[in-house]
Amino acid sequence: MKTLQDLIDQTPDLVDHLYNDTISQYHKSRTGLLATLIAPEYTTWREEQRAWRETAVLFNQSHHMPVLFVKGRDARKLLEYLSPCTFSNLSTDRAKQYFCVTPRGHHVGDCVLNYYGEAEGFELISGMPVLNWVRFHGETGGYDVQMRFDPSTPYARDGQREKFRFQLEGPNARDILDEICEGGWPEIRFFHTAYVTIAGCRVHVLRHGMAGHAGAELSGPFAELDRVRDAIIAAGEKRGLRQAGTRTYYSTPLEDGWIPYPLPGIYTGDELRAYREWLPADSWEANMQLGGSLYSRDIEDYYWTPSALGYEKFVKFDHDFIGRAALEAQMQAPRRVKRVLRWHHDDVARIFASQTGDGPIYKAIDMPTSYYGWPQADELRSADGALIGMSQYCGYNINEREFLSLACVDEAFAEPGTEVVLTWGEVSGGSRKPHVERHDQTTIRATVHLAPFSKEAQEKLRAVI
Repeated sequence: MKTLQDLIDQTPDLVDHLYNDTISQYHKSRTGLLATLIAPEYTTWREEQRAWRETAVLFNQSHHMPVLFVKGRDARKLLEYLSPCTFSNLSTDRAKQYFCVTPRGHHVGDCVLNYYGEAEGFELISGMPVLNWVRFHGETGGYDVQMRFDPSTPYARDGQREKFRFQLEGPNARDILDEICEGGWPEIRFFHTAYVTIAGCRVHVLRHGMAGHAGAELSGPFAELDRVRDAIIAAGEKRGLRQAGTRTYYSTPLEDGWIPYPLPGIYTGDELRAYREWLPADSWEANMQLGGSLYSRDIEDYYWTPSALGYEKFVKFDHDFIGRAALEAQMQAPRRVKRVLRWHHDDVARIFASQTGDGPIYKAIDMPTSYYGWPQADELRSADGALIGMSQYCGYNINEREFLSLACVDEAFAEPGTEVVLTWGEVSGGSRKPHVERHDQTTIRATVHLAPFSKEAQEKLRAVI
């Protein structure tokens, strides 16, 4: 078995295989070498979550995100053709939220894209499904491009990356940056970029926020990681800076509303057979780890669209791209949209209470993140029992003191304040995944909210639109 297509051809039930028998590359890397590079917690995840709201927090992104560098005469032509995102405003001082769709309009993957000019080309940061999609088309589409792949540290042969990458967040982040940047922190618009000098190192900065607050991503040569980090920590000591571990880092989507790693819509369709034959049988896509209460024999029931992920605002029909006709049709039809679900407190308490005493034991709710699939897929139903969507990323946010999940919901049930019901726990007492305990299913009532959930994040979003 050499390719993803071989796996599909030889697997009687692909959903059953992904639901029961895979361990995701994310899970392997998070519980393996990555755990020795970045601590799960530097203090406690609760105080680290509070830091991005009250003082400042430093995330180390240097090890877990793969990167693809693309340059050459056809680099822009390739990337523009693969994405609904416009390149009409392409410049070296702004980044893009870049994503791709299949010819049928299903989401493939997304990442952050930086452009460094014609000579250096493009940098695509994180998101293996979209990086693989770009690599395939770059290699097979007759494009004059050069591509260089920088895998995450657990998969790097020498354990070295090309760049370090940090994210600094919180109300005191600006003061810290102003102190450590030679000449002070420059004014940079949201999702725009610039260069600064920190501790004598030339550092590329991207103005954006992961946790819904004013922040910046800083990157530079990997050899200068310690020098830049030490400067940040030293300046942050008097401003309440906390380093954030992986437990805190992976809880940030609950506040900023970004849905990580939805299942790529590439497992069906003859038009994608060549791509599946290009993907190895041990690829990221072959090891997606379905989990949750949604269990369907049709893998397309797990696919996502741009509207379901909140990406419709990035779709621009000013150029030709793969999937354009499908997205034009989607815009005219009823669709699912992104929402945040606030779980009802009494139902959450009931699930915690089931862990003691007699009676059924429901699927444990871990904190701060509660998902156990990669991706998670939990049924979302209306009050009368109709299937109206899918909940994916879930967990606890101490700043809001709420259990939340990120979901796609049919437009007819997406009005804020709508009451919905989430099925919690897997079918048949739990899958064969080794990290899923035996349990009973139950339901959790939830209220629909706009994304992002926090008032602070919504205010920041309104300020930049």
